Parts: sequence; structure tokens; C-alpha cells
Amino acid sequence: MLQKLSKILLGNSAAQEEPAAAPDNEGGAPGAGCPPMSNLRYEYTANLQYKVRSLSSRVKAFETGEKYTEMKAGFKKQLAEKDKEIRGLKSELAQANTQTVTVRRNWSEIFDDLEKEHAKELANKDRIIKALEKKLLETQQQLDAEKDRRKDAVAELYRVKVELEDEMGKNQKLKAQINRDHENSSKPSSAIPNRKKITNNREKTGKAPGGQPGHEGHGGQWHEPTNRIIIPAPAEYVDSPMYIPTGNIIRKQMVGLRVEVVFDEYSTLEFRHAVTGQLVHAEFPDGMANEVTYGGSVKAFAFLLNNHYNVAIDKVSDMISEITQGKLNLSHGMICGLSRQFSALTEAWQKRAFADMLLSPVMNVDFTSARVNGEKMNVLVCADCVNVLYFARVNKGHKGVAGSPIEEYMHTMVHDHEITFYSYGGNHQECLDHVARYLKDSMQNEARLKWNVQMRDLIREMIHFRKHLDPEDMRDPDQIDPGRVAGFERRYDEILETAKSEYEYEPPSEYYKEGFNLYKRLGKYKSNHLLFLHDRRVPYSNSLAERLLRIYKRKEHQVMAFRSFGGLDSLCNALGSVASLREQGKNLYESVATIFDTQTDKAINTGS
Repeated sequence: MLQKLSKILLGNSAAQEEPAAAPDNEGGAPGAGCPPMSNLRYEYTANLQYKVRSLSSRVKAFETGEKYTEMKAGFKKQLAEKDKEIRGLKSELAQANTQTVTVRRNWSEIFDDLEKEHAKELANKDRIIKALEKKLLETQQQLDAEKDRRKDAVAELYRVKVELEDEMGKNQKLKAQINRDHENSSKPSSAIPNRKKITNNREKTGKAPGGQPGHEGHGGQWHEPTNRIIIPAPAEYVDSPMYIPTGNIIRKQMVGLRVEVVFDEYSTLEFRHAVTGQLVHAEFPDGMANEVTYGGSVKAFAFLLNNHYNVAIDKVSDMISEITQGKLNLSHGMICGLSRQFSALTEAWQKRAFADMLLSPVMNVDFTSARVNGEKMNVLVCADCVNVLYFARVNKGHKGVAGSPIEEYMHTMVHDHEITFYSYGGNHQECLDHVARYLKDSMQNEARLKWNVQMRDLIREMIHFRKHLDPEDMRDPDQIDPGRVAGFERRYDEILETAKSEYEYEPPSEYYKEGFNLYKRLGKYKSNHLLFLHDRRVPYSNSLAERLLRIYKRKEHQVMAFRSFGGLDSLCNALGSVASLREQGKNLYESVATIFDTQTDKAINTGS
């Protein structure tokens, strides 16, 4: 019953919070699970009755005073308990106050003792601080003095380092100059006084030099005999029955040289005109204006000895006199004038060579210095595979180029980075032999760098690649593998990037900038260093022009100095003709003798 009542009370409270909506059809059938409306009303009424009874009993208790008496007795009991508790708390508070006073007094004494000790410690600390401050002041003064001394020492060290770096730079420059030779610079090997000896790396066998036993010897060249001399067999072999002829004839040749002087004398009958008295005679051959005239063979011999083989004029005259047993004694003036005479005789050929050289697809050019009466002059050489021209010039540069084939040339020129030449021609190839020498110089003086070694190896590899191309088809561009060429160019650029990073990390010394300048040059003129990979007609070096200039330099060393610019000019013209004859594979002596004999350049034109 109680459970049912509690459920009803709970249901009424919920109904008060959320009143349930009454069904629209009161008399209709209730929904499934819903109690009938009459039961709900009954339970609600019963609940109200219970509440009324409870409230009535409580009101009655208050009206009679029982409840008030009960409440008053309970209040007094609680009040007595609180008074008792208050008294206990007051007693405890009094004890606590007493203890607090005692503790405060003890702490006051302790604090007084601590304060005295602290004051004593402070006084002691003050004395220590003053002593330390004094010591700190002294230390600071010493530190300032040390800083001044250190500052002076750093300044001195910096000055010494600057001087040391400066001296090291000068030393590097001087060492570079001292160590420059024909292998790491453009100097010729003849200009190196104490060039190192090339070592022989072959293993020693202990055998005697020369042909070894059992090796077939190589004798001299056999010639058609001029005289046949038969040596009779000894009687001891002929008369003795112990020796039987084998039928073989043993032959040996003795080669000798005999210079024979030929004197051709021309004569003719002279006539006098009956009326005028004029003397007349038959015409003598061309070139016989004097009573005694030297033929082309004599002139060619003296000319080549003096101008091609670089024998001094005195020695030429002495040699010809001795080998002719004193029959020919050429004057110094006659020998000296041969180069001027030969130059005039080959003037027409020089003009034709000039015109032919303009049509050549490749031309090698170079300058070298000369001296005339103590003044500095210059010699320019222009050469292709057939023709060679030398030009005597007062100046280099554009003035030196004027009047040479370079001025009108429109094809590829090969040279050693002569900036003047870049103003002429259609394309340019720089000499890689010189670049390889300059890279070796950089390797010796900038050993910390890697780019110079890599670039030198790359150049040698490219030259090796070019040398081993098929020489029978020099005009076929397909012979040069485009992939290999592109690979070379890519590696070329990578090495230049390496050089850039190395020089940015450590800039070059002001006393040695050759390596850095070479790096800049290789980058700026890249196409001019790699042109030989794209055109097979272009050589990778300027060795042709350099070899031809060495011919002149050897002559200059023999002459020491020219007396006039005209003499130098005549020599240059003559050397060009002789060099052309050599390049064309002709016999020098016969060709030059023919030119002197015919008084023309027929030897060059016809190949006689």
C-alpha cells in the first residue's frame, strides 16, 4: 500500500510539473497500456486526504504548545552544549596566548642574537668587499694595461701578417717566374738556360748499347755505283785446292762527296759599224751583265746556307772557298744581297699566295718580336697548308695587321689569344697547347685548387679524341660524335663552375692572378677553345705558325740584329718563299737555283 502511495505521490508531483492532456474522447476506449480515468481520480483524492490529516496533526501540536515546549527544551540543551564548548575554547585560547607570548619572547631573543651575528658578518663582509674592490681595481688596471698591450700586439701581428702575406705573394710571383719554362708557358725551349733533363724511365737490362747478337742489322742505303772497283782474289785462295769458289760476290760501297766548280765561258765575235763606228755583238744569256756572273747553283748554295741553315756570312764565304779549293771567293756584300734578290724574284708568287690564302678555310697566324738597329720590331706570319707569308712590321695590333691577308680574311683563324685578331676573320680557334701550359703553371702555383687539374685532363682527353678521328674523311661532319662533343662541353662548364666556387672561397693573390685570368678567359671564349670539336678542318693548336716563327727566331739569333728594316723585310719575304717550298715538299736547292737562274719564280709555279 505504501509503495502504491509513493508511486501516486510521485505521479502527482510529475503531473503538477507537466499536466497530462485529457483525452478528447472520455467515454471511448482507452489506449493500450493507459489506466482508466476513474482510477486516477480516486488515487488523487486519497492522496489529498492523507496530506490533510498530516497537516492537521501538526497544527494541533502547535496549538497545544507541546511542540513549542519540546523545541524550547531542545534549544536549551543545545545552548548549554555550545556554552561548554565556548568555555573550553576560551581556555585553549588563553593557553595559546600564553604560549604565543613565550614563543615571541624567545624568538625576539633569538632574532636579537641573529641580528648581532648578522651585523658582525656584515661588517666582516664589508671588510672583505672593500679588500676585493681594491683588488678588483688593481686587477682592472692590470687588465686595461694587458688590453693595451694586446691591442698593440694584435696591431703588430696584423701588420706582420700583412707584410708576410705580401712577401708570400711576391715570393709566389717570383717562383712562378723562375719556374716558367717551355712546359708551363709560351717560352720556347731554346730560351730556357737550365732546362731539366728528360729522365729515361726504361728499366736497365745490363746489356751493351746497340744491336744485340742475333739481331739483323740495318745498313746504309745502296746507290747506283759511279765507279766499279774489282778487288782481285788472293793467290792463296785461288791456287789452293782447299778453297772452292761459291759463286757469290761480296759488295760494299764507299760513299764520298765531291764538289766540282764549273766555269762556263761564253764568247762571241764583235763587229764595228762602218759608218757610225758602233760596236755590236750577239746577245748573252739573261743575267750575264758583268764579266763574271755567279749562276743559280752558287747563289742557291750561299743563300740557303745563310738564310735557311743560319750560317754566318763569313763562314759561308770560307766554306765555299775551302770546298772549291779557293777557286770561289764570294764577297760579303754579294751573299748579303741574295735575300733581297730572291725576294724580288718571288714577288709575283707572293702576290698569288696572298690571294690564295684569302680562300683558305683555315689560316694560322702569330706575331713575334724582332730587333733592327737596337729598336724593337715585329714579324707576322700567316700560313695555311700550302702557302707561308712573313711580314716585317714596326708595330703589332691593327697597324701590324694592315696590308696582310688577315685584314681581308673571312674564314677561321688559329692563334694564341691575340685580341687584335678577334676583329678580323669569320671564326677563331685558340691554341690549346698554350692553354695546357698555362694550366700547368696554375697547378704549380695554386696547388690547393682542383679545377686546373680537371681542365688540363679534359683538354688532353679532347685532343686525344680528335687525333684518333678518321683522317681520310676530314670533311664529313658525321665523323665527330655529337654526343661526345656535348659531353665534353658539359664537363667544360662543370669545371668552370668548380673554378668559380674555388676562387669565391679563396680569392686569388694580387701577385699571382694568372690562374684566375685563365679561368675567366676560358669562360668568355669557350666557343673559341672548342671550335676544333665542331669543324674537322680546324686544328687544335697553332703549332704551324709557331714552328714557322722559330725558323725566323733561329735566324735572328744568328744575325743578332738587322741593320735596316729593308733587310728584315727582304728576309721575311725570302723565308716565306722557302717555307712554302718546304710545305709543298719540293727540293729546296734545285727550286731556289732555278729561280736564280731563270730570274723568275718558275720553280714555285711549275714545281720544277
